[in-house]
Amino acid sequence: MHKAVVELIGTFFLVLVIGLTAIAPGAGAMAPLAIGAILMAMVYAGGAVSGAHYNPAVTLAVWLRGRCDARDVPAYVAAQVLGALLAAGLVGLCKPARAVSPMALDVVPALLVEGLFTFALAFVVLQVATSKRSAGNSYFGLAIGFTVLAAAYAGGPISGGAFNPAVAVGITWMGLSAWSNLWILLAGHLAGGTLAALAFRLTNPGD
Repeated sequence: MHKAVVELIGTFFLVLVIGLTAIAPGAGAMAPLAIGAILMAMVYAGGAVSGAHYNPAVTLAVWLRGRCDARDVPAYVAAQVLGALLAAGLVGLCKPARAVSPMALDVVPALLVEGLFTFALAFVVLQVATSKRSAGNSYFGLAIGFTVLAAAYAGGPISGGAFNPAVAVGITWMGLSAWSNLWILLAGHLAGGTLAALAFRLTNPGD
């Protein structure tokens, strides 16, 4: 239960910052910096308790890698999605009646961007937070936060920059992405998380 609570809290603040910085008046070009920073802080805060996934695709990758109990997976995913929905609701209260236009996506580029950067994020998490070679390091939060920062700047204009099924649900609920786009985001995320676990096994055969 305590692990799921941490997952809910971390995902809540991640999606809250995304909504508050993306919906006008927002942070403009500085939004990815704020998003990467809150993720970094929440990873450091919750890493010792739940592993600080805050992302169902990361939970999938960590489970496939063998470092997340299968019994925890449903609770983690439910907590992450609930946290995203609660954050989306609070953004609506903080910024009521704001005109928000959902982003129009080109299917193939958006699918590739979401898949590739979800892969990058999950691969980094596996390498810096679950690998025996990097056990006990103090940089895991920075690596994860900066991966999302770079991904948001690079991929955000193409796909909306979710890289996370819970975030995808949250930004769709807020109106930043159309419901018809949700399958594109989720397909990319699940593929990216799965491939990251496979890549970790290939690059860490003894772990």
